[in-house]
Amino acid sequence: MELGPNVTTLQRGDRTVYIVGTAHISEKSVVEVRETIETVRPDTVCVELCKTRFEALRDETRWEKLDIFQVIRERKVLFLLSSLALSAYQKRLGAMLGVSPGAELLEAVDAAADVGAELVLADRDIQATLKRTWRNLSFFNKLKVLGALIEGALSREEITEADLEKLKDRDHLSDVMESFAKAMPQVKVPLIDERDQFLMSAVEDAPGTIVVVVVGAGHVAGMVNAAGQRADREALSVIPPGSQFTKLLKWVIPTLILAAFYWGWHNRDTTDIYTMVMAWLIPNSVAAALFSAIAGAKLISIITAFVASPITSLNPTIGAGMVVGLVEAWLRKPTVADAKLLGDDMQSIRGVYRNPFSRVLLVAVAATMGSAVGAWIGTAWIVALL
Repeated sequence: MELGPNVTTLQRGDRTVYIVGTAHISEKSVVEVRETIETVRPDTVCVELCKTRFEALRDETRWEKLDIFQVIRERKVLFLLSSLALSAYQKRLGAMLGVSPGAELLEAVDAAADVGAELVLADRDIQATLKRTWRNLSFFNKLKVLGALIEGALSREEITEADLEKLKDRDHLSDVMESFAKAMPQVKVPLIDERDQFLMSAVEDAPGTIVVVVVGAGHVAGMVNAAGQRADREALSVIPPGSQFTKLLKWVIPTLILAAFYWGWHNRDTTDIYTMVMAWLIPNSVAAALFSAIAGAKLISIITAFVASPITSLNPTIGAGMVVGLVEAWLRKPTVADAKLLGDDMQSIRGVYRNPFSRVLLVAVAATMGSAVGAWIGTAWIVALL
């Protein structure tokens, strides 16, 4: 029985597992998945999908369900903007090659039904994966990831099917993963390593003696290494709470600034207290307003950023980005039609600015960044005065 070049076979006793390593936007992967399933006629087909991602691939109206106000209130703006940028990047590459992102996974689902195999959604829930990844990142690393995703989404660099096939080559893939691990270890562990363990554990618990597994090629080596090692999938799905140290750290700047104000007032030195207040107000207000303006905020939102930033920077429970984002959303009133166009509009700078939905997200992120920069400048200025 001859199988494709990207199929890895694992034999344990009377059980055979065929792992098909794919590129998620490759037409050749779609064909190889179908051919493998029809050739081995497995009892079970496991796919690199969770229930949420499976429903998202099937549901073309998912963007219509986004509530911009809820996203901002729950502080998921950076999270959503990063997801949109990644989705736009995959969609752009898929459009170049004439195949939809995730087509090979849906092909596996259809082929499983055709041969009467049981389907297992083997991946960890996407929300758990993204939140565990997001929780590992500092604010500036989140911006770094977002910047890289947006750069990819907006890039006009052409990619060919041959380029994608290189991503399934084990030697080339090993080099890519090693570079990724060095560049962003906080991302690789929850995004790749934990899922390798989760996927392999789900595969080993799947019924049947012949099993076909369809996953991205980047998971194959890790899954093979995880074979036979029992993973606690429930523990790997828990969203860890933020550390107490990080929570306390958020109050360091407000405490320092308020202590400085009190010191100036206690010494009855009106010059010092006035100077310190200005040292706090000016950088906070100007930076937040400037960043919001660059993001294309409406005038009322810019004024809101100017007024809100010095106040919200002293209260970690509410951010300038939340306040400014809600104002911008109220002014622009993004519609369902705007949400439906997000996938296309996120593929160009003009589209990001044109779409009211993505513009609101951009303004909220910019206000957050400006406020953070202003707070650090203001703090350094006050420390220098002290």
